[in-house]
Amino acid sequence: MESSAAPTVSAGHDVGPAPVDLLRRLRARGAGDPVTHVERVPARVGVPAPWPAWAPPELRAAFARRGVVAPWQHQAEAATLAYDGGHVIVATGTASGKSLAYQLPALATLLADPRATVLYLAPTKALAADQLRAVAGLELEGVRPACYDGDTPRAEREWIRRHSRFVLTNPDMLHHGILPGHAQWSGFLRRLAYVVIDECHTYRGVFGSHVAHVLRRLRRQCARFGATPVFVLASATSGDPATAAGRLTGLPVTAVTEDASPRGGVTFALWEPPLLAPDSATPAVPAQAAGDHDATTDLVQVRRSALRETADLLADTVAEGVRTLAFVRSRKGAEVVAANARRALDDAVPGLGDRVAAYRGGYLREERRELERALLHGDLLGLASTNALELGVDLVGLDAVLICGYPGTRASLWQQAGRAGRSGQEALAVLVARDDPLDTYLVHHPEAIFGAPVEATVLDPANPYVLAPQLACAAVEAPLTPADLALFGDGAKEAIDQLVEAGALRQRPTGWYWRHRERPEVDLRGEGGAPVCVVESATGRLLGTVDGGSSHFLLHPGAVYLHQGISYVVDDLDLADGCALVHVEEPDWSTHARDVTDLSVVSVRSYVDAGPVGMFLGEVDVTSQVVSYQRRRIATGEVIDTRPLDLPTRELRTVAVWFTLSPRSLASAGVQQADVPGALHAAEHAAIGLLPLMATCDRWDIGGLSTALHPDTEAPTVFVYDGHPGGAGFSERAYGTASAWLRATRDAIAECGCETGCPSCVQSPKCGNGNNPLSKPDAIRVLDVVLENLPA
Repeated sequence: MESSAAPTVSAGHDVGPAPVDLLRRLRARGAGDPVTHVERVPARVGVPAPWPAWAPPELRAAFARRGVVAPWQHQAEAATLAYDGGHVIVATGTASGKSLAYQLPALATLLADPRATVLYLAPTKALAADQLRAVAGLELEGVRPACYDGDTPRAEREWIRRHSRFVLTNPDMLHHGILPGHAQWSGFLRRLAYVVIDECHTYRGVFGSHVAHVLRRLRRQCARFGATPVFVLASATSGDPATAAGRLTGLPVTAVTEDASPRGGVTFALWEPPLLAPDSATPAVPAQAAGDHDATTDLVQVRRSALRETADLLADTVAEGVRTLAFVRSRKGAEVVAANARRALDDAVPGLGDRVAAYRGGYLREERRELERALLHGDLLGLASTNALELGVDLVGLDAVLICGYPGTRASLWQQAGRAGRSGQEALAVLVARDDPLDTYLVHHPEAIFGAPVEATVLDPANPYVLAPQLACAAVEAPLTPADLALFGDGAKEAIDQLVEAGALRQRPTGWYWRHRERPEVDLRGEGGAPVCVVESATGRLLGTVDGGSSHFLLHPGAVYLHQGISYVVDDLDLADGCALVHVEEPDWSTHARDVTDLSVVSVRSYVDAGPVGMFLGEVDVTSQVVSYQRRRIATGEVIDTRPLDLPTRELRTVAVWFTLSPRSLASAGVQQADVPGALHAAEHAAIGLLPLMATCDRWDIGGLSTALHPDTEAPTVFVYDGHPGGAGFSERAYGTASAWLRATRDAIAECGCETGCPSCVQSPKCGNGNNPLSKPDAIRVLDVVLENLPA
């Protein structure tokens, strides 16, 4: 923690102040007021409904033992739609009881039909384990619920396949384990009555597109065994949930969106960390060390770190006896926040730091369960977590939620804020802004959070880079037939023809057959290839893994790599074997990879001719290569040297949105020819930073390029592209909302208080050119030209 004042410790740690009083105390801790806006979300009275007539008495009694005396209206409506055989999505707020909406019809069917089965899919193991506890706790005879995932001991797997009637798993296990082993699962699939897809709004982009085809493969296998299960989906509040659920499942889906559950009031504060004094603004600590993201930055830090601000707030709330959950965007960030909060609390009261912990993926299952139990029972008062605890896990009795950095979508923001106040009491939620264009914009434009609808979930099952490998997986499970083409949708026949031409499929009169002995390797998460293992040279110990897409930046020879607070330097990166060898070293320098990117236009799907401005959507080829890295003094930011690298180029065909401007319009706006590159570069950075305001993406999902004269457009051009093969739907969203997107971008730059550009407006933490050149005032002029000419 940077502040020298220790947190004030209340006499009792388990009864905290009211949210309004707590916020007032937090605001008074430092100089100046960091709160830019306070929103009061009023309490809501619940609207109950009678139990459906078809709900069996023993199931009603089981829910009554759990304290559920009657369903809320939306629960009864969704449950009845599903029980009557309709596919349904219930899209209501956090803590609205969506689980009852699918448990009620599924369990009623299991009790009525002793042979029926249910498959439940969750995006995280924690959520599946939480649901297992809930279903098992009902103590219904013959249901035999069980989790089947990577943590399941092999000795238990055969029993689950044969005897469990309510199997809880995740899309990865369905893809890698259940569908390839469909013969062993034939009894379960033949009797499958319901497929429950929980937190389905998380299935977006490339991951969502893959999951859409995994579900089609599941439907195909069920049909082969004579089953047509009902799909019941649960989602956070989202835009157009019925359409998104239909795209995910390939089925017509009815949406239930009116939330009839009661809700405690929430005091929601937007918190902007203070500016650093001019003489203390220094080159930022590499983000690996700070924990913000698995990449390094070379930005000048002008505000106090959101991580340190969140750690201080977590320490203060715990000291007040307030049970608090802090959401942090990265695994390392969660560890840093927890460590700093523990240190501050122990300085105030030795031992008090033991009541704070970190929670993230990568922990053993036993560790995760113990942390959940400790928070639920009050042994822990503070938990710094990644979004692993955003979804559905039933953490009751939380008083406050701290959100370290905008999580990328309003849907996730409200999911995280909804973790507090789950027992109906008043709660406090605080969004702590990072030094980032989007965060800065949001804390000064609260209407973009509190007055705007949540986003629609974006996915594209027709993406050929997703469709072809998924069809290959389906062909391994059973030969493809012409009847399957409609199931897999647009582009299926073209993708099959390409697989035949590539020698992966053989066409016979009875269908298309997989030709190879081994299964295709398909990465559902679209993370850029197989992960690279990080191995300590001296001991052979596996330290961790880095996704293939980030390995060139994080694990190049000479890179500084941090793991659990220990610094390592990379000796060798073997991409063929997927291994990086490292040794322990504590250098006084950080490393910053530099890359070069080329982009060529393949085709134009759509465009708007706006006189001197053109707006385009189309396919592009992106070629990038990490060519060197800089070593910089950690204390001063001084560049020690630049060292060349010999890494292979990477090629990506994807979808992009781009705009062009005529040189004459730029000159008329006062942008000198020499300043055009810096103007376009700054506008590109800010536009990438603000796109998550419009689309369900993160700035790390997208890339960009700007140039004063592009050979394909023959004009000054700014490109923003999806960072996934074939595209992920983000550029389409940007094209469709171009005026609103670029208006927000222009406002974010203009309203930033810095003079020449900073991380809050035009600097980017992922710039391969070291944020050079950049011209903040000329970026505003560029965007003014675009907005003056582009139709609203």
